[in-house]
Amino acid sequence: MNLVRSVPIGRGGSGDQLLLRPLELSDAADLAGAYLRNRGHLAPWEPTRDDGFFTEHGQEAVIRAKIDQYAAGSEVPWVITGDQGVYGMITLTGIVRGPFRNANLGYWIDQDRTGRGAASAAVAAVVDMATQELDLHRIQAATLLHNAPSQAVLGRCGFDRIGVAPSYLQIAGEWQDHVLFQRILF
Repeated sequence: MNLVRSVPIGRGGSGDQLLLRPLELSDAADLAGAYLRNRGHLAPWEPTRDDGFFTEHGQEAVIRAKIDQYAAGSEVPWVITGDQGVYGMITLTGIVRGPFRNANLGYWIDQDRTGRGAASAAVAAVVDMATQELDLHRIQAATLLHNAPSQAVLGRCGFDRIGVAPSYLQIAGEWQDHVLFQRILF
């Protein structure tokens, strides 16, 4: 199974290259730096994080848990890297097999890389891997009601809006409504 993708970003593919690859324990320091650098940028869109989360040790614990979930077949975490280090993460979680063959999509991109096609390229690559490598039938994603940029990414990548889920996730310390999207893969 090939879960690595190199994808061009920027207008007409003439910009940077992104590399999506499965998350490794050796990513802890770089990922901690990326999260710390983006702490304010991500705060409105993520659960409340304690200070330990933004450290190498904190990221080692997170990565170990994600690797365990990957080994169990319920999650695939990718790190998004480029010529200047870690640009973000993208993850398929809650993978269910059997007649459902579904996963939930989550992602974030470095604040200095937003608006350049990085999120769209990463989501498109994961959709391809979910179809070709993971044999999934459906991917679901959720955004806060006011997260228009993320909704635009999902729209560009073929996701359809399917409704609103009240009090769906606790984000930034509050239970918040989310817009739900899905992409049927085949």
